[in-house]
Amino acid sequence: MKRPRLTLGVGLVSGMLFGAGLVVSGMTIPAKVRGFLDFAGAWDPTLVFVMGGAIAVHFVAYRLIRGRSSPVLADGFQIPTRRDIDAKLLAGAAVFGLGWGLAGYCPGPAVTSLTTGAPSVAVFVAAMLASSWLTARAESWLAERKAHARNESERALSPESAAR
Repeated sequence: MKRPRLTLGVGLVSGMLFGAGLVVSGMTIPAKVRGFLDFAGAWDPTLVFVMGGAIAVHFVAYRLIRGRSSPVLADGFQIPTRRDIDAKLLAGAAVFGLGWGLAGYCPGPAVTSLTTGAPSVAVFVAAMLASSWLTARAESWLAERKAHARNESERALSPESAAR
């Protein structure tokens, strides 16, 4: 990190601007979000403009910064390298969409809505954090099991075990 205090300050201002944008756009109102997702019923298309605005800002900003060798406040850009679509991505997208459609919140608006003090928002955020933690634990456990099975398989196929 090039300038930690400035980076924190820019992060704080950016987060506040993002939160204000969520509130002003109506993304923190679950009924509005569910109305946007209700294509077969009383569809509310107003959030299309929120998405369009976000895409337009990103389109311009990306073109302004892509020629730089590094960001202003970081040592390098964090650009994803994976391009494949796997079962984990599809399952995560499905769970995210299901939660968004049922609750009317996705993570950003939910955290922003914590400021309202509404118990339903606190429960949603607590459940979101708990499920994130449980998912990380499950992935770790599965990776350990896979590595253990691979080691056992390699050990069984090694010349030393064949000699026994």
